Amino acid sequence: MWLTGHGGYDRLAWRTDVPTPRAGPGEVLIRVGAAGLNNTDINTRIGWYAQQGDDQGPVTDGAWAGDAMAFPRIQGADVCGRIVALGTGVAASRLGQRVLVQSCLVSLRGDGPDIWLGSERDGGFAQYVAVPAADAHVIDSPLSDVELASFPCSYGTAENLLTRSGVASGDRVLVTGATGGLGSAAVQLAARRGAEVIAVVSADKRDACADLGAARLVTRDDDLRTVLGENTLDVVIDGVGGPGFTGLPDLLKPRGRYAVSGAVAGAMVRLDLRKLYLKDLTFFGCTAQESGMFQALIGHIARGEVRPRVAAVFPLQDLVAAQEMFLARRHVGKLVVVPPA
Repeated sequence: MWLTGHGGYDRLAWRTDVPTPRAGPGEVLIRVGAAGLNNTDINTRIGWYAQQGDDQGPVTDGAWAGDAMAFPRIQGADVCGRIVALGTGVAASRLGQRVLVQSCLVSLRGDGPDIWLGSERDGGFAQYVAVPAADAHVIDSPLSDVELASFPCSYGTAENLLTRSGVASGDRVLVTGATGGLGSAAVQLAARRGAEVIAVVSADKRDACADLGAARLVTRDDDLRTVLGENTLDVVIDGVGGPGFTGLPDLLKPRGRYAVSGAVAGAMVRLDLRKLYLKDLTFFGCTAQESGMFQALIGHIARGEVRPRVAAVFPLQDLVAAQEMFLARRHVGKLVVVPPA
């Protein structure tokens, strides 16, 4: 599925004449078994990362790194599949391995912003994708390709949020947007660490979220300062932003931590700087993932410490329908696409 430029669904073009990529030096070619959908797919398509208003002309710099993207681009940050070809310098033993790809391509890290699969280079919305061998991690699991494809971006981002903000056993942690892929991943991973997790969900999805592992569920309509109390949280994990952000610093204890990696409700927020410095709060913006973190996540998956939550599966040809369902936000968990045989 080609993304031909920033814009609407008309920018997604299903093509059957795209050459199979080749694995370059230090790379592997993966036959894609399944690929998960993420907010970044929509954000990149519409040019949301450009950080400009609607009245400032056409979007030209809408990639993660803030630079102009090269089109056409094959998106898809979540990849599960098998290695079918090797570039020079890659051990022959890697051929045939079943792998998950780290969406944040840590092996290509330089001095600037990180390179992300499906943004700065072609991703998994295709039958094949070439990636650095160092970012293709062997996975030994009874889970299906569809189930495994629900993990990399959401769970990798969630684990990064928890790692950066130092979530530990006994912490009282609030997770916003807990019905989505990132939020539901953060609930599971924070509970795995022994934290007391409070999940913010929409009222109509409360029953569907009862088994996520949260100690308590609250709804987006609740006044959190009333139901939770001020100065009661150690950490807030936020992927929502928007108007609800304003009250979050009130909930944090002095020296509390706030970590963010998303703004589905709006990127522009109001912050009283007096709350930030008088309470000695620490804020973390989390995109780049630490080296070794994804390998730890692979271990959690292999040991069954976290479980997939797949809401629906679409043929890759129906990516537009999948994105329409994604934006309706009536599902709980992840949407996954499967390329044709």
